[in-house]
Amino acid sequence: MPELPEVETVRRGIAPVMEGQRIGSVAVNRPDLRWPFPTRMAERLTGRDVIQVRRRSKYILVDLDSGETLLIHLGMSGRISVSGDPLGRFVHDHPAAEKHDHVVIDMISGARVTYNDPRRFGAMDLLETATAGQHPLLRDIGPEPLGNEFHEDAFYQAIKSRNSPIKSVLLDQKLVAGLGNIYVCEALFRAGINPQRKAKDLSKARVERLVPIIRDVLSEAIEAGGSSLKDYRKADGELGYFQHSFDVYGREGETCNTPDCGRPIRRILQSGRSTFFCKQCQR
Repeated sequence: MPELPEVETVRRGIAPVMEGQRIGSVAVNRPDLRWPFPTRMAERLTGRDVIQVRRRSKYILVDLDSGETLLIHLGMSGRISVSGDPLGRFVHDHPAAEKHDHVVIDMISGARVTYNDPRRFGAMDLLETATAGQHPLLRDIGPEPLGNEFHEDAFYQAIKSRNSPIKSVLLDQKLVAGLGNIYVCEALFRAGINPQRKAKDLSKARVERLVPIIRDVLSEAIEAGGSSLKDYRKADGELGYFQHSFDVYGREGETCNTPDCGRPIRRILQSGRSTFFCKQCQR
């Protein structure tokens, strides 16, 4: 499933062709994804001006001049692509329709935004912009890790009594938004923290080191266009490249990148998810 950097990369890809532009037509080519599309979704989107394209955790939010917001979640295999951008940032010709093009949004400008999802684990909804934060998918999400509300003191207070492994705690969306398996593994490696260590056993000094590392890992991944694993692509169809910088994720049995370490990267299961780490470098 795309994590925060991948979703932010897609948001940055579609924002230039949607923000300040009017939606000319919308084709909804099936009745549902993970759940049914909103009632009259195509009609409610058509003719609306896009005010802003923003992100909350792993969700893309498209604010409209109607006072409604289109919520998009990419799920496991969802992909958004852009074609026909008149400003030349994307290819001019629209590609041939594909089997799993479930929602196609044509902007008045000539740009086309296509949502393709072979496995249909993604989702879309329309909600009132003014109360979007109270939507069931959004209301319990914690602070954004790149925002001002996520800082060392607040995070330490939130986890200091948690008996769960720090890896599991970091994946709790109620504590911090948008972190997924890949970037938690990478951040814990850089911080030298064993993913099995209980959160409550981390000193404040170690938490103070971890928080900026989380920000650094996410920022670097966004600048690299995310990590292209399986179905993920950027909005222009190109691959992300951060996977070439992985220190531990997906590197089971390979030698640790830390100079003079020489130990193999290990993989264990935590809550049904693969965790990659170096037993020597992470304590």
